[in-house]
Amino acid sequence: MSAGHDHGVGTSHRGRLAVAFAITATILVAEVIGALWTGSLALLVDAGHMLTDAAGLAMALVAASLALRPPTPARTWGFRRAEVLAAGAQATVLLGVGIYAFVEGVRRLYEPHEVSSTGLLLFGIVGLAGNIASMLVLSTGRAANLNMRAAFLEVVNDALGSVAVIISAIVIATTGWVRIDAIAGMVIAALIVPRAIAILREAGHILLESTPKGLDLDDVRAHLLAVPHVQDVHDLHASTIATGLPVLTAHVVLDDECFADGHAAEMLAQLQDCVAAHFTVSIEHSTIQLEPPHHAEREHAAHA
Repeated sequence: MSAGHDHGVGTSHRGRLAVAFAITATILVAEVIGALWTGSLALLVDAGHMLTDAAGLAMALVAASLALRPPTPARTWGFRRAEVLAAGAQATVLLGVGIYAFVEGVRRLYEPHEVSSTGLLLFGIVGLAGNIASMLVLSTGRAANLNMRAAFLEVVNDALGSVAVIISAIVIATTGWVRIDAIAGMVIAALIVPRAIAILREAGHILLESTPKGLDLDDVRAHLLAVPHVQDVHDLHASTIATGLPVLTAHVVLDDECFADGHAAEMLAQLQDCVAAHFTVSIEHSTIQLEPPHHAEREHAAHA
């Protein structure tokens, strides 16, 4: 038995993602031209970062569109997990760019390249302006799901990267110390890697169907056992289908009298209200199987 719930995804913020993608793609082209012109590692790395962001935003846009598709008999949750897969893919590529930036930065500390500070400053400012525009477009929707949060974090990282490029250009123009360009590239890498790892960890948590963060299944079990007429709770599982969609399943053993006097239906409503209202993580989509005491002998030994 399960509560009737709509599996719709609500707002997907596709329009915001489309605008951010257009801005990012434009900046990418400008920064590639700028990196070739100036010979700057910082600008090249930032362009590489922009490339992953453009690809990531494109994936996020596709994922947001897929997430709107309704469930089917073959895909009972529709494409709700497309946003998690997209976020994980973005973070994986971002991690690779970060590692490359750090390695190349170390190499250029020992073998510095000549860099055009004027061009570097110009393209850094262009990049920062575009990043700020994308941040404003995505800011109100960043809490909607993991997909949107990954997209927003990538744009924020780009903005910080553009700031590093601008600082690098100013230092080269005033002091002539070109190694600052390599350092700026490594700073951008330091900004990329931790955030990429955090998103990968969260995406993996969902894909491995781990218990939603903030939900203690021992507490859930104890709370259900405290409900009158409940004898036992087993096969208790909780996971997250997609951002904002935790689910729970359980087998609950009731007194025989609940089935004899028709009280089981009322018990089901009480148990589902319990998991929806009594915990920090509200589980509004629960599937609870009600069982009489003698049903245990019919279940597989692996059930727990």
